[in-house]
Formats: sequence, structure tokens, C-alpha cells
Amino acid sequence: SAMEETDREAVATAVQRVAGMLQRPDQLDKVEQYRRREARKKASVEARLKAAIQSQLDGVRTGLSQLHNALNDVKDIQQSLIDVNKDWRQSINTIENLKDVKDAVVQHSQLAAAVENLKNIFSVPEIVRETQDLIERGELLQAHRKLMDLECSRDNLMYEQYRMDSKNTHDMNLIHTYFGDMQKLSEELGKQLWMVVQRSLVTVRRDPTLLVSVVRIIEREEKIDRRMLDRKKQTGFIPPGRPKKWKEKMFNILERTVSIRIEGTQADTRESDKMWLVRHLEIIRKYVLDDLLVAKTLLDQCFPPHYDIFKKLLSMYHQALSTRMQELAAEDLEANEIVSLLTWVLNTYKSTEMMGNSELSPEVDVNSLNLLLSQNVVDQLLSKYMSTLTSNIIGWLRKALETDKKDWVKETEPEADQDGYYQTTLPAIVFQMFEQNLQVAAQISEDLKTKVLLLCLQQMNSFLTRYKDEAQLYKEEHLKNRQYPPCYVQYMIAVINNCQTFKESIISLKRKYLKVEMEETLSSSHASMDAILDIIAKEGCSSLLDEVFMDLEPHLNELMTKKWLMGSNAVGTICVTVEDYFNDFAKIKKPYKKTMTVEAHRRVVVEYIRAIMLKRISFKNAEERKEGAEKMIKEAEQFRFLFKKLASGSGEDTEGLCDIIEAIAEVIKLTDPSLLYLEVSTLVSKYPDIRDDHISALLTVRGDASRDMKQTIIETLDQGPSQPNPNYVPIFKEITVPTLTVTKLLK
Repeated sequence: SAMEETDREAVATAVQRVAGMLQRPDQLDKVEQYRRREARKKASVEARLKAAIQSQLDGVRTGLSQLHNALNDVKDIQQSLIDVNKDWRQSINTIENLKDVKDAVVQHSQLAAAVENLKNIFSVPEIVRETQDLIERGELLQAHRKLMDLECSRDNLMYEQYRMDSKNTHDMNLIHTYFGDMQKLSEELGKQLWMVVQRSLVTVRRDPTLLVSVVRIIEREEKIDRRMLDRKKQTGFIPPGRPKKWKEKMFNILERTVSIRIEGTQADTRESDKMWLVRHLEIIRKYVLDDLLVAKTLLDQCFPPHYDIFKKLLSMYHQALSTRMQELAAEDLEANEIVSLLTWVLNTYKSTEMMGNSELSPEVDVNSLNLLLSQNVVDQLLSKYMSTLTSNIIGWLRKALETDKKDWVKETEPEADQDGYYQTTLPAIVFQMFEQNLQVAAQISEDLKTKVLLLCLQQMNSFLTRYKDEAQLYKEEHLKNRQYPPCYVQYMIAVINNCQTFKESIISLKRKYLKVEMEETLSSSHASMDAILDIIAKEGCSSLLDEVFMDLEPHLNELMTKKWLMGSNAVGTICVTVEDYFNDFAKIKKPYKKTMTVEAHRRVVVEYIRAIMLKRISFKNAEERKEGAEKMIKEAEQFRFLFKKLASGSGEDTEGLCDIIEAIAEVIKLTDPSLLYLEVSTLVSKYPDIRDDHISALLTVRGDASRDMKQTIIETLDQGPSQPNPNYVPIFKEITVPTLTVTKLLK
């Protein structure tokens, strides 16, 4: 059994302990000592065991007595519950009869609230009157204080009514009607506030406290709105007219005021004032800058920081401006108006004259401002501008040319520039117009400036073609009647000089307005304009020379005739006439004048040689030949002198031309016919474009060569070598020799 098992374990343990104690012989002496110690230990353990068992028995005894008491208590409670149940069943009927008391309590609480509110209720009409007076006197804060009291009374009454009987709309309406005037007061006060808000930028300078009062009233109302909305969440009740949202209303009114402020600046229309848009934009600029400066320095201090009033106003102004600019862009604007608008939108708006004003920073950062007009609208305006400008330029150029043409037929000479060269105002007018349009375009953008320059030069190109045609017509008209126009020569000179001015102006315009990298794109159109101008000038010069030679014709016809040999002064007259014309030609500008002198010299010599080749005279004898030849040499010298004088300063060497006349004279002068071949062959080697018919004509004029002799000389010459001067410009090829016709024979 368990008991025996325990005994065995105990004995085993004891044996182990004793074995442990008695390991060495000397320990046997202490056996008695060990026995006593173990006896003491055993007694102590037994005492503790007894005590533990005793305390457990006491606990059990106490527990049993408590259970006994609890049983008795439960029996008592059971009995009490039976009694209560009996009583309750009996008293149900009594409670039914207490409904009247309940109603009386409700009524009592209503009456208590009514009594509490009576003094308020009776004084409503009086407070309404007082509030009305305060509003009229402009004492807005006090008026609002009273209005708040009235609203508070009404709202509390309504709330009580709602709590007691939310379905009773009749009583609600009764309260609402009784306080009806109060609603009007609120509107009346609102009107006063909105008037102050509308004029806030003026009020803030004159009476900032008034503005502060208005803001305080709005803040109070916002607070009440919040309170009422919170109560609605909890109870479902909200008084009529709430939330008032006066802060939101204030911002709406400010926004409308800003719009009206900007729209209202347009004082004029195009009909009443050509500069209407410039004026309108300038007034807007001034107003907006003034308003924002006031808003930043004064208005900001009248509002609580969380209103962020300056930022909001800035955004309102930006929006209103953007709307206004879009309206203007949609109108049918003229070219200069488009420029005004775009310059304002793209440049002025962000410049230091407006949003970039140092006093507005750092609150206003121009880099973060949006564009007033979208890029799309800007592009549409620019393309409209370019097409309007194109037709305007075409019109202006046409008109300028028409005006210039009217001058060509005047009886007064054209103006001269500071160096005395004739000119008309045409180049100045044309390039002034180009300059103006380029300066205007430069205000808008670099890109537009380049486009306008290209347009100007492109139109210039076709204009010059018209100019050329007009100069040609002018010449043709003059040839029909050489007396008309009276100053033909002078105006033709002016046309020639204008070509030089046009050339210089084109270069300076490009230098001033064209970026170097764009040069390439224009080089071909520039070259073609230069070519047209050279043609106009060349044709002008040649028509002036035609003029000279028409006057010289009768005198040229006298050369190499009997009359000439008898001593006529045709060459003297020719020289005087040429010199006279060249007094006018001095008014031609350098490059063209030089060409004129060379060409005149050449033509005079050609005409003189042509006169020789016309065989109008045939010398009878050596005497006549000598006389004629010497006259020719003398006249060559006269020409040489004249043209040296005319070419002075130009460094032009045309000596060689008169030498031809002298060389021909030498052939005529020769006295020994056997040397004739030699003399002629020298002439031919110098001037290899001499043809057989020229030699034949020359020998005819000499008058002493037989037909066979002519034949021999001409045939022999064909084999001869030629050694012309390298600078020699063929002259004979343009001289024809008349053949003997039947008509001549009949004469």
C-alpha cells in the first residue's frame, strides 16, 4: 500500500543519511551527538505539521457557518420579492391615474421657460427699433450686438419648442412671425456691411476702424454659423436663415467689385478716340497697382491672417484682368490696337510699372503669375496682326509711290540732301514706316520683330519692281513731249539717287534689326533688290544720256560736212551742251555719276566716228585733207579737255577714246599714198574690231583712193597681226556704215 511504500522510502533515505554521516572511523565517536540533533529536528517538524492541520480545520469551520447564514438570507429575499410582486400588481391602476401630474410637469417647464423669456419677448419690438436706429446711425457693432440678442431669444424659444414637440409647426410659425422684423434687420445690417466691403479700398484709408468693425461682425456670424451647424448634427434643429455664410458673401462682393472696377475703366470707344485702348490699358494699370499697394499696406492689417486677404485679392484682380483681356482680344482690333494689347499683356503686366513693382514683392512673384491670355489667343492675335500689317504696308507703299509720282511733274526742282544731291522723300518715308513697325514689333517679341523685318523686305522687293515700271513710264511720257514735265532731268536724277539711298537704307535696317544668324535667309532677296535698284539707276542714267544726245543731234549732223570744213563750231556747241547737262548731273551720287561721265565720253566719240563713217564729205585734195585732219585733231583735244574736267576727282582714265579720232585723222592727213597701207594696218592692229566697210568708208572720205586700191588694202589687211591695248573696249562694232541705196543714187 501507499503507506508501506512511504515507510520504505523513509527508511532508505535514513540509511543514506546515516551512511553519509559515518564515512570515517573517528565519526563514530559523535554518534550520540548526531542522534540528539536528529531528534530535535524531528520534534520541530512534527510541531509545524500539527499547527498547519489545526489552522485548516478552523477555516473549514468558519466557511460552514457563513454558508449557513447565506442560506437564511436567500430565503428572506425570496419572501420580499413575493411581497413586492404582490404590491406592484395592486398599484398598476394607481400609476394610470398620474398622467395629469405628468402633463402638469411639462406645462410647468414650458411656463418656466416662457417666464424666463417673457422679459425678452415683450421687449422685442423695442429692441428692433433701437437696432434700426443704431444701423441708421452707422453704429454697426452695437446694432449687431442687439441683433445677436434678438436672434438668441428667438432661436432658444424655437429650440425649446422643437425639443418638446418637433411636429408642432403652428407654434414654430407663431414664434417665427413674432420675430419677423428681425429678419429684415439682419438684411438691413448686411446691406450696410456690403457697402463698406465694396468701398473697402477707400474706407481703409479714411476710416479703417469701420472696416475692422465689419470684419468683426462677419467673424461673429461665422462663429454662430459653426455653433448652429454643430447643434444641428446633434439635435437636427437649425434656426431659419442659418448658416448666413457672410464671409463667403463678403468674398463674392469683393470679386464683383474688382470686376466692375476693371470694366469701368473704359471711358472711350474707337469712334470717340483713336487711342481708346491705350488709354483704357493705362488706367487699368494705374488702378490695379494703386489698389494692390493699398491692399498690401493697409487692408491686410484689418483682416485676420487666416483670411489671407491680399493673396485672395491678387487672385481676383488677375482673374478679372484675364477676363477683360479675353474680351478685348475678341473685339475686331486694328493692327496698332493688337500691338498695344499684346505689349500690355506680355510685357507691361509683369513689368516694374505693374506687378513687378518692388513695393509689391515678395508677396507678388511675377514668375509664378499665369499668362493673362492663352498662347493660342496670343498666336491668333499675332497672325491677325501680320495679315493686317501686310495689307497696310502694301497700301502705304502704293500711296507713297503715288505721292512721289505727283512730285515728278512739278515745276520746281526736287530737294537736295546736305551734299547737294537731288532726292525725293520716298526712301525716307518708306524706311520711316518700316522703322516704326519694327520698333513696335520689338516691344512684343524678338520673334515678331524678325517676322516684320522679313515682311518689310519682301514687300520692298515687289515695290521696287513697281518703282522701276513707273520710272520707265515717266521716261516714255516725256519722250512724247520733251517740254514736259518741266523738271524731267532733275527728277530722273532724284530717282537714280534714291536707288543709292534705298541700298544704304536696306543695309542699315538689316544691321539694326536682324540677328547675324538670320543674315543667310535674306541674302538672296537682298541681292535681288540690289539688282533691281542697279537696273533702275542704269536705265535712268541711260535715259538722261538719251536726253543729251537728242539735243546734240543737229550739231552731230553738221560734223564732217562742207559746212563743218568751212569752219562751223558744231563741236564747241556740243561741248557746251554736254557741260551744261553735266552741271545738273553733278547732283547724281558718286557711283552712278562716274558711270555717266564714262558713258557720255564714249558716246560722244562713237557719234563723232559715226559722222566720219557716214561719208558726208569726200576731200578733194591734200590741202583739204590736211585742213580736215587738223580740225579733227583739234576737236579730239577739245573733247579730251572737256571730259578730263567732267571726270575730275573720279580718277577715270578715258584718254584712249580721243586717241581713236586722232588715229583716224592721221590716216586722212597722210600725204604719201604709198604709205597708206601701212597707216591703215597700224590703225587696224590697234583697233581690231574695225571692219572692211569702215576702212572703205574712211578711204572714201580721204577721197584719193581708187576702187582697186581700196580692194588691195582691204585684202592685204586680213592677214595682218593685231596688237590692241589690253584696256581697249571695242567701239567700231556699234557703228554701222550706210550702203549706197537706190534712194541715195536718185538723190
